[in-house]
Amino acid sequence: MGAGPDPRHPGALTPGQGSGPGWAKLAAAVAAEVPPAEIETIYLFRPIKREGREWGTAVVTRRNPEGRVRVYTAKYMLVVRGKERGQTRLAVEEVALTPAEVVERVMQATADRTGDTEPPVAVGPGVWYEG
Repeated sequence: MGAGPDPRHPGALTPGQGSGPGWAKLAAAVAAEVPPAEIETIYLFRPIKREGREWGTAVVTRRNPEGRVRVYTAKYMLVVRGKERGQTRLAVEEVALTPAEVVERVMQATADRTGDTEPPVAVGPGVWYEG
């Protein structure tokens, strides 16, 4: 079978998506705030590359014993060209405590509102972490 996306799941990740130097640094920053074993879903937005920089955003949900999820936004900016190549800015911030269904609706609404033709891809923690 080929290594392309799964045709049954439009927008499914292909090998290498959600990885790379910016994503790897962001995954480490998220792990410092959220134990990977408690992560339920990672929503990956398509990175934006412009003027020698790359910006990436993920929304991470964390299990909560009360049946809700804690929601974190995680962002990076990576310099990919020039003298400052490799420098990164990272931010991880807890932004909500909500039912999981609400997060799914917000992710779709965000894509609709911004006109992004590719909504964020929902993946499990195995994309970034082993186990």
